[in-house]
Amino acid sequence: MLGENPIFSLLGMILSVVVIIGLAYWFTRYVAGRGGLGAFGPLKAGGGLEVLAQLPLGRDQKVIVVQAGQRYFLLGVTASEVSLLAEFTAEETACWLEQAKTADQKETPSFRQALDTVLRQKGRR
Repeated sequence: MLGENPIFSLLGMILSVVVIIGLAYWFTRYVAGRGGLGAFGPLKAGGGLEVLAQLPLGRDQKVIVVQAGQRYFLLGVTASEVSLLAEFTAEETACWLEQAKTADQKETPSFRQALDTVLRQKGRR
C-alpha cells in the first residue's frame, strides 16, 4: 500500500505543506486586494477622517491624532472608550507634522550596525 512506504508518506507531507503555503499566499493576496478584513486590514475612514499618528501606551491603550476635515484631535483610546484629550489648530498640527517628517528622515541603522552597537555595549568587541 502507498501509506506504508515512508517515501510516499514524506512526499505526501511535502505536498500538503506546499498546498497550505500556496493557499495562504493566495488568501493574503485576495485579502490585500479587497482592502483587508476589519482590524487586520488597512485603516480606511470615510467622510474626510484620517488617522495621522498613533502611539501605543499599553495593552488596549493608545493615543491617536485624527484629522476630521480641517480640525485635528488628540484622542485617548482604550478598549472601552475614546476620550478627547486636546484639539489642535491647523498651525500646531503643521508644526507637529513637520517635526515628525524630520524625525522619520533620520537614517535608521542597518541590522549589522545595530548588532555591532549592542556587542560593543556588552564588551564583546
